[in-house]
Amino acid sequence: MKSPALIDSHCHLDAPEFDADRQEVIERAFHSGLECLLAIGTGDGPPDLQAAIRLADSYSGIYATVGVHPHHAAQWGASTLAELESLLQHPKVVALGEIGLDYHYDFAPRPQQQRVFAEQLALARRCGVPVIIHTREAWEDTLRLLEEHAAQACSGGIMHCFTGGASEARRCLDLGFFLSFSGIVTFPKATAVHEAARLTPLERLLLETDSPYLAPLPHRGKRNEPSFVVHVARRLAELRGESYEQVLEATSANFRRLCLARKIQALPPTSP
Repeated sequence: MKSPALIDSHCHLDAPEFDADRQEVIERAFHSGLECLLAIGTGDGPPDLQAAIRLADSYSGIYATVGVHPHHAAQWGASTLAELESLLQHPKVVALGEIGLDYHYDFAPRPQQQRVFAEQLALARRCGVPVIIHTREAWEDTLRLLEEHAAQACSGGIMHCFTGGASEARRCLDLGFFLSFSGIVTFPKATAVHEAARLTPLERLLLETDSPYLAPLPHRGKRNEPSFVVHVARRLAELRGESYEQVLEATSANFRRLCLARKIQALPPTSP
C-alpha cells in the first residue's frame, strides 16, 4: 500500500548551497514522494523579495512565501510594505514569512526588528494570509507581540522550526498556531523539543526541513534537502506513538488547510 504523500512546509531552495544542483535536489524531492514544497521567500531581503516566487513559477509543485526576515529588518524601506502587499496577490504565494525576531545574531536593532515584525503581522491581517514565525533567543518578546497582535493581525500561522519546550508550545497552541518540527526533533539531546512534539495535537502538527540547514539524523552535519523530511516524519511518529502513515496524512492535510485552501482548490501533480 502506497504511503500518503509528504509535504516540506519550509525550505530555502534559493540558498547558495543549492546553486550547483538545485534542479536535481528538487527532482529528488518529488521522486522520493513529496507532494509539494514551500519555498521561503526572504532571500537576501529587500529590495529583492521574489526569491521564492521565481522558483514557484518554474515548478508546479512548489509554492512560495514573501516576507522580511528579522536579519533584514534594517533593510526595510518606505516601499517595502506596499511591495509585499502586491506580491501576496501572486497565485503561488500562500503565506507571509518567515518573519519574527532573532536575538542570537542581532543583525538589526531589536526595536527595529519588533517594528518590522508588527507591521508584517498587520499586513497579514489585511491580506488574510497566514504567517510563518522565526524566533531565536527571543521567545518572550515574540510571544508577547503575538499575544498582543496575532488574534487581530493574522489568519493563523506556523511556528517554524519549533525549538521551544512544553511551555512555549502551549502558548503557541493557545494562539491557534501550528507547530512545525525540523531535523532538530531527531537529535537525541533535544528533549524539550521532544516533549513539545508529543503534546502537540495531531491536527496542529507540520513537517519541515529548513534546508539547507539542520539536517536530520542520519545526515546530521551535511547539507539538508527536502527529501530528508522523511526522517523528521519517522521520528515524530516514534515520539508520539503513532504510525508513520498517520503523521504523513495529518501533516499534509494540515498544510493544505492552512496554506492552500484560501487560494488553491487542488494540489498540482507530484512531478516538478
